[in-house]
Amino acid sequence: MTSTGQPLQESPEHVRISLAAAMTLGYEPGLFYRDARLYCINLLLTYGSGCVARCAYCGLSSDRDTSDAEGSSFIRVKWPTHELDDVVGRIAERSDAIHRVCVAMVTARRALSDAEEICRRLRSATNVPVSVLVTPTILRDGDLLRLRDAGADKIGVAIDLATAELFDRYRGSGVKGPHEWDRYWGCYEEALEVFGESNAGVHLMVGMGETEEEMCQVIQRSRDLGGLTHLFSFFPECGSRMERDRPPDVGQYRRVQLARYLIDTGRAREQDFRYGPDATLASFGLPPEELEAVISSGEPFRTSGCTGKTDEVACNRPYANSRPGPNLRNYPFPPDDDDLRRIRRQLSRTLQVGETASSSQSLA
Repeated sequence: MTSTGQPLQESPEHVRISLAAAMTLGYEPGLFYRDARLYCINLLLTYGSGCVARCAYCGLSSDRDTSDAEGSSFIRVKWPTHELDDVVGRIAERSDAIHRVCVAMVTARRALSDAEEICRRLRSATNVPVSVLVTPTILRDGDLLRLRDAGADKIGVAIDLATAELFDRYRGSGVKGPHEWDRYWGCYEEALEVFGESNAGVHLMVGMGETEEEMCQVIQRSRDLGGLTHLFSFFPECGSRMERDRPPDVGQYRRVQLARYLIDTGRAREQDFRYGPDATLASFGLPPEELEAVISSGEPFRTSGCTGKTDEVACNRPYANSRPGPNLRNYPFPPDDDDLRRIRRQLSRTLQVGETASSSQSLA
């Protein structure tokens, strides 16, 4: 029961959904900047006891007062709670426009069985593919098979940090949290075995104190194991330990976006890259005209995430890690000519492409 005597609205019968999802499903009024469209509905498990993890950057951390789930934000916006059956019904009604559903676990004892139940209900009522963003800390041998059998076809593992040291500082012993670097990577490898190549991905977040070289190396590790990277830019979460920290420089993020795209599409390997004395990306090891064509496509700067009913990314998360406006970090739609000019300026201020002078000029 809540403090007002009302029954707790907990999973699996209730889930929280993002504001963007609430708008897409007709729960909330509103318009998306530049007429963006959300193609993936994110469902977040919810419990009166909250999440027991203590991640320094997360709005769900047990360090933060989340007793008023309706009033608290996560990833910059409110996540209202709704009855699962009604959410599933609305997804089914809009299944032509919705290309994926992602069920996000939290660090709570019941999260696995509840995620399993939600997957079953979604798959029995809709034709929309379902991913699960898992919490490796609470999973045991065979649990990923249970999720697959319940209808999930892709798995996300939010490793977030580029090195074991940073992971421990922000998610493990540094904050008295339960998560362990090796356990997360072990779960990712198991997910690839169970679900198949490219059907698992790691979440990585730029701007947590890593060097660009370290981030590129961990992106390459993810790809070499058979999966993909879903890239985010750190954005300070109100109420978290890191609420006063700053996002990374946009030039830094653009360089890593470009590196991630080249690695995940097989156009280059991290071993091809060259770095400056501060481990900042200086060259991608590609001929100037090839690099220019990649930048001109705009694809490296779009949101990276799970695909949906086609090979297109469905989890496009409009404005999840930057405010709507001209300075988007992840584009939820193809960048237009003005966007590309802005991206080129951001790259040219910071990137010294090492192959030839002409390649630097091509970025101006």
